[in-house]
Amino acid sequence: MILLDGKAVASEIKQLLKKEINGYIKNGLRPPSLAVILVGDDPASNVYVKNKRESSEEVGINSLCLKLPSETTEEELLKLIEKLNNDDDIDGILVQLPLPPHIHTQKVIEAISPTKDVDGFHPLNMGKLATNVKDGVIPCTPLGIWLMLKHYKIPTFKKDVVIVGASNIVGKPMSLLFLKNEEATVTVCHRNTRDLKSHTLAAEILIVAVGKPKLITADMVQEGAVVIDVGINKLENGKLVGDTDFEKLKEKVSAITPVPGGVGPMTVASLLVNTVHLYRLRHGFPAHPLTEI
Repeated sequence: MILLDGKAVASEIKQLLKKEINGYIKNGLRPPSLAVILVGDDPASNVYVKNKRESSEEVGINSLCLKLPSETTEEELLKLIEKLNNDDDIDGILVQLPLPPHIHTQKVIEAISPTKDVDGFHPLNMGKLATNVKDGVIPCTPLGIWLMLKHYKIPTFKKDVVIVGASNIVGKPMSLLFLKNEEATVTVCHRNTRDLKSHTLAAEILIVAVGKPKLITADMVQEGAVVIDVGINKLENGKLVGDTDFEKLKEKVSAITPVPGGVGPMTVASLLVNTVHLYRLRHGFPAHPLTEI
């Protein structure tokens, strides 16, 4: 059984990006820059933003963190995004989700310029992913999963892939990555799927992203499958677990991601890749090689 160590793979990607960014600086160019907007004081969001800022600084990306009070109006947030859209020294804009309930998330996503949409959630970037246009932005978690699979040389061609969870953040864009160039056969399951087990048992590659602790048990997975667990769930005892029963599955599968230390670090690494990707496009360079899926 291969433990898919996202932390180790992310570290390698960071070293590559750091070397690349140093090269830009030596040639007289400014470093890439990322603006992160945090509205409110959600503890989990604060931790995520802190991790993103530290990772950005680690590779040489200039990180600008803009913290706004929870009572910030939608109009005020949209005006800030417009200002950042027009700032030539900002390459990527990220608005940390979730937002306070009085702010419409989709309106905010669509307000970010597609050329600065480092999360890859703008409808134009989603459309580019769906239609195989190479200069778009791939959402960070699906990109991270794809880069992990390639790092470990896990075959995806002609494989039966099952994705549990149909969100715009993971499930849908992940399915599009596997469908590019008719790479794999993809089944997407969700809360209304009947007999989930019959689908997961057919998976040679199983990706689970629903946020339910130990939803996927050993009897739901075929022998030798590859399992990617995107879920991060905090139990009452404070322990973090995924959406799969890791301890039971690791005896049966050929490869599996741990939680934590699997998909999470790859998501942050992909955020850095996307920032440098947008920086390259802004300077007239080709799309970043790591985004050329």
